Amino acid sequence: MIAVIDYGMGNLDSVCKALAFCGGSFELIGTPEKLDRFDGVLLPGVGHFGDGMENLRSRGFDRALQQWDAAGKPLGGICLGMQMMLESSEEAPGVSGLGLIRGRVRRFPSAGLKVPQIGWNSVVRTTPHPVTAHTADGEFFYFVHSYYAELADPAEMVLQCEYILPFAAAIGRKNLFATQFHPEKSQQAGLDLLRHFIGFCR
Repeated sequence: MIAVIDYGMGNLDSVCKALAFCGGSFELIGTPEKLDRFDGVLLPGVGHFGDGMENLRSRGFDRALQQWDAAGKPLGGICLGMQMMLESSEEAPGVSGLGLIRGRVRRFPSAGLKVPQIGWNSVVRTTPHPVTAHTADGEFFYFVHSYYAELADPAEMVLQCEYILPFAAAIGRKNLFATQFHPEKSQQAGLDLLRHFIGFCR
């Protein structure tokens, strides 16, 4: 059973529909009190880093997610949910992230391409991870973002993409996996990834 965090931001409907289509058991939760009865947690998100962190903190999810991660339990993130796992973001100076992954979120520089990146882009595998074991190099996923994760430890980059510059399309380690792209909007490739995330949580 996966807890999908509802903190007032994010495309929860499409995420939940995709999880259901993939055969996942899940429940939307708006407070962290019952987290212990779940096998995994998914933190989706769309919007501003500062607003996201404020909403997580106001509901007590910040400490709950830090404790969940420290216990080594399966944790996932999507888009803003991934970015908030880092320490900080240029989108909200002075606002601390969850600090689960060392690094910061930076805005794409202006370099002749439109910012935000909106649309399909291909990835390559970097560090092996159970969720991406069946993802082929060159697989396409759907992105909508103006900011990217700059990781302190390159070994925590699981999938790499390039738009203006190379960046982490997905990050992870033993108990954690998160994507900058939207698997729930990425057709078959995204659904396959979600199925492996569901298995990762069992």
